[in-house]
Amino acid sequence: MNGDQFRGASRHLKGRAQTAVGGLTGDPARQVRGAVNQMAGGAQYAYGRARDRAEDYVHDGRDLAREVRSRAAHLIEEGRGVARDARERGTAYGRQAARYTDDHRASALLGLAAIAFAVGWLSRSRH
Repeated sequence: MNGDQFRGASRHLKGRAQTAVGGLTGDPARQVRGAVNQMAGGAQYAYGRARDRAEDYVHDGRDLAREVRSRAAHLIEEGRGVARDARERGTAYGRQAARYTDDHRASALLGLAAIAFAVGWLSRSRH
């Protein structure tokens, strides 16, 4: 309960008491002041309650933002690890391919010629 809720509730009770006393004493001005204080107290209480809820929503929003930021940082770091692994594997496979071509030049040249022939055959125009 915040200050506005407390002050609103107490003002509402004060207004009820004023209205009751005004009714007992036959004082319409006091009854009107009591009704005004009841309404103002109720409004102030409602404002305090709304403010409390808004503060809760702000707090919840901050917590959610922190959680999202934390999860995003984790995913980014995980993505960096995957990219690092892929780069290392690509480098290793590239080195293996280069070593194989150096060791088996004739086979690599024949394979390259076969691929070039197949590409040429598939891309020729068909009349």
